[in-house]
Amino acid sequence: MVTAEAIVKALSLLPHPEGGFYKETYRSDGVISEDCLPNSFEGNRNYCTGIYYLLKSDDFSAFHKVNQDEMWHFYAGDPIEITMITNEGVLNKVRIGSNIIKGQLPQFVVPKDVWFAAKVLQPNSFALAGCTVAPGFDFKDFTLAKRDWLLKKFPHHSTIIKSHTRQ
Repeated sequence: MVTAEAIVKALSLLPHPEGGFYKETYRSDGVISEDCLPNSFEGNRNYCTGIYYLLKSDDFSAFHKVNQDEMWHFYAGDPIEITMITNEGVLNKVRIGSNIIKGQLPQFVVPKDVWFAAKVLQPNSFALAGCTVAPGFDFKDFTLAKRDWLLKKFPHHSTIIKSHTRQ
């Protein structure tokens, strides 16, 4: 049986600041200049980037947002539940996985500027996914949510915010 630890080692994944493990697998050679990007971007960006992302069931991807749409691709393991909160406070959940008949999606796009978090729901398991971002990702585009700020902004979602934030 393949383990999360074996995949982390085989793919040389590193700890991600939001939780889980990752490795950049693609960064386009082409670059978009800062003056052609919206004001939310600081500096130039590659056309596109991609990563592997592994999440174990005893961890979670903490609420965060990025300046770009982020396409998730499911590869292996158990399904991931992605929880999103829009700036208007609307909460949505989607499951990415391989069981399409049960409503799981093999890929899903999280819209830009939406707070989102992720969790593998099956105990003692993991999921391997990929994420593609265009314009390409830079940590300048990444905002990790502060629990107190999210709770003040979205108090009606306090349970999910408390379970998917670390600070």
